[in-house]
Amino acid sequence: MTDSAAKTLVPVLRISFPDEDRLGHGKMELLEHIRQTGSISAAGRAMDMSYRRAWLLVSEMNRMFNEQVVESQRGGQKGGGAALTPFGEELLGRFRRMERTMRTSLAEDLAWLEAKRNLQQGER
Repeated sequence: MTDSAAKTLVPVLRISFPDEDRLGHGKMELLEHIRQTGSISAAGRAMDMSYRRAWLLVSEMNRMFNEQVVESQRGGQKGGGAALTPFGEELLGRFRRMERTMRTSLAEDLAWLEAKRNLQQGER
């Protein structure tokens, strides 16, 4: 993160399900890494996360919906792998679209907050 990005207000989308499941930026980032690497373990490594933690998050997402988000294959000649299902691709796309919509909708209010914020608060 750049210094200017670290100093800018950023709205964060997190969707809380009634049964305490959550869907947010971290899980979507994990899906993007799975799409790029074809592997749950490589996706976890890219996020400095253990394979177990990455696998648990994937398992949680698969349980949250009536369709699988990620399909994995056990080892074998190609060593296994993982891929987003068509539903997983749609979920990722819709979540990213919701984030863009949120940023656009809140831009004026965020600019107002930014203008009113005390930039010296850490110096007290």
